[in-house]
Amino acid sequence: MLAIGITGPIAAGKSTIDDMLRGLGAGPIIDADAVVHELYQTSRPLQEAVAAAFGSQVRRPDGTIDRRALGARVFGDPQALRRLESLVHPATREAVRARLQEAPPAAIALASLCTERWWIAADPSVQRRRLIELRGLSPAEADRRLAVQPRLEDWRHLIDRVIDNSGTLAETRRQVTAAWHQLVTSD
Repeated sequence: MLAIGITGPIAAGKSTIDDMLRGLGAGPIIDADAVVHELYQTSRPLQEAVAAAFGSQVRRPDGTIDRRALGARVFGDPQALRRLESLVHPATREAVRARLQEAPPAAIALASLCTERWWIAADPSVQRRRLIELRGLSPAEADRRLAVQPRLEDWRHLIDRVIDNSGTLAETRRQVTAAWHQLVTSD
């Protein structure tokens, strides 16, 4: 089974790459970010663990996690972010692993459980603009989130391919198409 892990920092364009791969016939897409969001809505054990670690103000009245409140709590505090990751990553890996078991060949997964890992990169100014314009964050919120993002230098030893999504969609599409065709013809 070919499973490509798509990773990289916030607002680099991972979802855009997912869409491009879907258009090339890859699938199904297992988006770890979406899995986390789903777990925040459905996993009582994770909801309780997050609330125990960060306070009841990160929960909505129905018990689900308020991602905006949680983000405000962890993105200015590297230690809090590491604590959150220690709660979320194991649950996410388990959920992604279960979905990969059900997926047919050529599954694309945003996870570390993959045969090839792609890092989606974008210039920090592009990421900042996307966070402000597309996600509605204030400049200060965007800067706080960008300050704690993973860096390619720290992950380079785990990455098989870098896709630069700083330019036009056409430029990015050319990179993704070439990489996809190289993988499926060498398999």
